[in-house]
Amino acid sequence: MKMIKRFVTYYKPYKKVLIADLIFAALASMCALAFPMLVHFMTTSAISEEGIAAALFVKMIAVFLFLMAVEYGSGFYTDYYGHTMGAAMEADMRNDLFRHVQRLPFSFHDKTATGQLMSRATHDLFNISELAHHGPEDLVISFVRIAGSAIILWQLNPVLALTLLSVLPFMFLFAYRYSIKVKEALKKNNERIGDLNAQLEDSLAGVRVVQSFANEEVETAKFRAGNEVFLGSRKKGYKAEALFFNGLTSFMSLMYIAVVVAGALLISNNMLLLTELITFLLYINTITDPVKRLVNFTQNLQNGAAGFERFVEILSIKPAITDSEDAVTLNRVRGKIRFENVGFRYSGDNSPVFSHLNLTVSPGETVALVGSSGAGKTTLCQLIPRFYDPSEGNVYVDDLNIKDVELKSLRSQIGIVQQDVYLFAGTVRDNIRYGKPDATDEEIIAAAKLAHAHEFITGLPGAYEAFVGQRGNKLSGGQKQRISIARVILRNPAILIFDEATSALDNESERIIQHSMEMLTRNRTALIIAHRLSTIRDADRIVVLTEQGFAEEGTHETLMRQGGTYAKLYNMQSN
Repeated sequence: MKMIKRFVTYYKPYKKVLIADLIFAALASMCALAFPMLVHFMTTSAISEEGIAAALFVKMIAVFLFLMAVEYGSGFYTDYYGHTMGAAMEADMRNDLFRHVQRLPFSFHDKTATGQLMSRATHDLFNISELAHHGPEDLVISFVRIAGSAIILWQLNPVLALTLLSVLPFMFLFAYRYSIKVKEALKKNNERIGDLNAQLEDSLAGVRVVQSFANEEVETAKFRAGNEVFLGSRKKGYKAEALFFNGLTSFMSLMYIAVVVAGALLISNNMLLLTELITFLLYINTITDPVKRLVNFTQNLQNGAAGFERFVEILSIKPAITDSEDAVTLNRVRGKIRFENVGFRYSGDNSPVFSHLNLTVSPGETVALVGSSGAGKTTLCQLIPRFYDPSEGNVYVDDLNIKDVELKSLRSQIGIVQQDVYLFAGTVRDNIRYGKPDATDEEIIAAAKLAHAHEFITGLPGAYEAFVGQRGNKLSGGQKQRISIARVILRNPAILIFDEATSALDNESERIIQHSMEMLTRNRTALIIAHRLSTIRDADRIVVLTEQGFAEEGTHETLMRQGGTYAKLYNMQSN
């Protein structure tokens, strides 16, 4: 019941269209009910002794044409405006889904395949759209036609009407039983589509890696196996549908046979006229159409219900990281960061990444985090913008617990430059402006100059209007990194996080990026995660993080004199 109420809420902005759609659907159905009765009247008049008068014949033709025009107009409204309403509801749901997914934490995206989300945003929502439009409409049409036909046929001949209508309960019972099997098959089918989309998205996104290892055949074999699973799911679905639809077709044939046999017996006993039998046969088409619509409704209901369940399943996931009721807004941030007895473990993992960490970063200080891979350097930095919340302890910015700070205002004060730069498909200008959507062209160019990106940008075809390609694949690694730094410069944050921003670059690009980073960190608090230790020699403080926690900290010179973990790592890279 809750699911139905939630579904109905999406009709609210379109209730006038829905009411009109149902009225026109009922009107078209009444026209369809009138046609066989007009035929009955004309044939009865034609075979009577008086025959049918010319004037009456003309009037009947006019009535036919009028009903056809009404049926056409009503059908056009339900087809066009009804489908438009369904598409608009689908768009509303897709907006809700996208908005919600954007708010879900990293922990959700860590374990959810992109292909599954894409399937829910496209395939599932299309099925919901079909149900939203056709569902109420098919129910109204079916009710009007079946109820109207039953009343009219009962008036013509109760015995033959009872014979015809007695088949319907068995038909609906059959439809109900097999619709459950169809629903199960469709639900499995939707899951397999999501799995296949996820596999396809993963392979295509990594096509350069695939080709560099000459593993095209390996990926093709993996995809073929996934495709076979999907095909098997489709076969089961088609089998269920074949049993379902052909069974209903057999029931429709049974209705014709029942009417013809019973009608012949009634005519032979002078209990039925031939014209009445013809009318009954015409009304079978009028009755079978709503039955087909109910079958279609059942299928749409199964598809739409399965899709809506998957849609609600995502919306029901509550963001683990939200604003507290009395969250404050960060405005003038000095940039002090404090980790107090902080520990973290991933959901479902009993072993902590780190625990009982204490660290204070002063405003304007540049602190470098170094250590072996897996020690938790990136995870520690991701606690500051609350991409994750610590399992224990607290993180403070300017002595405010970040759990008590408005999330949007917190993240607006933090700029992140990562090793794996993500550029959106669009122009260079669009990607830099992402740091400040209302930035002027002058501000964008100034940011690019500070990031040492202006020179190479002006050399591109179209300069700032140059298309960067999907994920920026038309640019080199150094160029993408400089655009990402320009994006952060434009944002003008008080706190900076550099997550191995230069580790994947050549020496020349690294030198340029290093200079850009120096410009960016002036008068800002900065945390730098570095793989190449030569790039952090000038940091105000270097902190060594190991699986046991903070091992040592100090300047480059101090740590080298101590001859500890940092000195060993540095000497290993220098040799």
